[in-house]
Amino acid sequence: MFTNNNYNPDVLSCLANLSSDEVFTPPQLANSILNLLPVDIWSDKHATFLDPVCKTGVFLREMAKRLDVGLEKVIPDRQERINHIFSKQLYGIAITELTSLLSRRSVYCSKTANGEYSVCETFDNPQGNIRFKRIEHTWENGRCAWCGASETNYERGEELETHAYQFIHSEDPEEIFKMKFDVIVGNPPYQLSDGGFGTSAKSIYQLFVKQAKKLNPTFLSMIIPARWFSGGKGLDAFRDEMLSDNRIREIHDFPDATDIFPGVQIKGGICYFLWCRDQGGLCKVSSYHKGKDTSVMERPLREENAETFIRYNEAISIFAKVKSFREPSIKNKISVRKPFGLETTYKGKPKPFKGSIKLYQNGGIGYIAIKDIKANVNLVKSIKVLIPPLGSGSDSFPHPILGKPLVVPPNTACTETYLVAGCFKNKREAKNLKSYLCTRFLRFLVLLNKPTQHATSKVYSFVPVQDFSEPWTDEKLYKKYGLTKDEIAFIESKIRPMEAKNE
Repeated sequence: MFTNNNYNPDVLSCLANLSSDEVFTPPQLANSILNLLPVDIWSDKHATFLDPVCKTGVFLREMAKRLDVGLEKVIPDRQERINHIFSKQLYGIAITELTSLLSRRSVYCSKTANGEYSVCETFDNPQGNIRFKRIEHTWENGRCAWCGASETNYERGEELETHAYQFIHSEDPEEIFKMKFDVIVGNPPYQLSDGGFGTSAKSIYQLFVKQAKKLNPTFLSMIIPARWFSGGKGLDAFRDEMLSDNRIREIHDFPDATDIFPGVQIKGGICYFLWCRDQGGLCKVSSYHKGKDTSVMERPLREENAETFIRYNEAISIFAKVKSFREPSIKNKISVRKPFGLETTYKGKPKPFKGSIKLYQNGGIGYIAIKDIKANVNLVKSIKVLIPPLGSGSDSFPHPILGKPLVVPPNTACTETYLVAGCFKNKREAKNLKSYLCTRFLRFLVLLNKPTQHATSKVYSFVPVQDFSEPWTDEKLYKKYGLTKDEIAFIESKIRPMEAKNE
């Protein structure tokens, strides 16, 4: 396990290719993250390392290889060196009993640390420094007080895993090993079902990042979903904390998660970061496409006039040019979900009846009495522009990003299947708004705030209002905002054309 020879297959590479609720880390990715750390740390026999979310033990295994080489002159005897590395430097907290066994097997070459075939001779207990302790959730009003898991989904007997992860179910994580660490690295669980409709889930990866910071390591690096950049349920406070922290010195961003997790779709992409306790400054942002580094830029995490993280380096200059006009955002003109108080599942009558109004609903058209409208009755008589709140994601490009808008006549309403993008007294202005919504320019600015397929009013924050007495085209907008050929080419590489034919 300590040689530098290439070998194939690596069982941890095979595991990383399996689709699972817990996304395993490929060895190649683990090493890319370890490369972020200073080289001299591998020759420091006092440096301590923690993976608080062991799944396969890949981080600890790859760390051991580096320390074995780096400490060769410091501790010349190999067995003494191995004993020191495993007993004094490398520590892990497994997320389940099964992953504890798997991690010990890949790190110590034995499922028990003090087993006959363990490469470390000094452990006197079967867990060694890779711990697992079954933890129960603390239920309060149907949810776990620590992680927010649903009692309905995660209240289980002893024969099943609780998914109550020890690292985040502790007031003081330092008590687990009764020590601090120089380096914390890991790939935490990403979410738990929150008991909501369908596949509704609560993000939990941010809890691991926050808990790791409590230990105040010199370096912290974790692989997490990139939804925190601009969206994600319950992630507003975490996003604000991350964007305000100038100790995040690197972010490596993969809009398509399959670039590093083959066969695993993670909407909004994936990223890993390096946090340096004793170093502040600009963040080095690296963007990747098809596994290749396509753009690198040192910049602030939070651009002026932005409440979210702009993931594309090439978009920074475009964003700055648009913001320099100081125009109000169109966001405040886009309706909330359920603009008329009607859920997606609501269905109108199949045929019109006396006094009915037309209802734009999931799957087509229905008819409804105006008394059944639950909100914004005053909008019924307006000419409206409707737009679906669900568009394509951003995992591969070019994409339309938004669904196609519709201009609808007076005496109409819609279910939650649509948002109302604007209300007008004349059809010409409504058509001009539609032309704007169809431009690549607008949909690109939406992309900067849209980590998943959901397109609520929030994703329109960067989109400026225009004069809707005239129609809009990309050429007109590119000229207005003074975009260069390279900026235009970047927009058009991300956004698919959309025809804006009028009804």
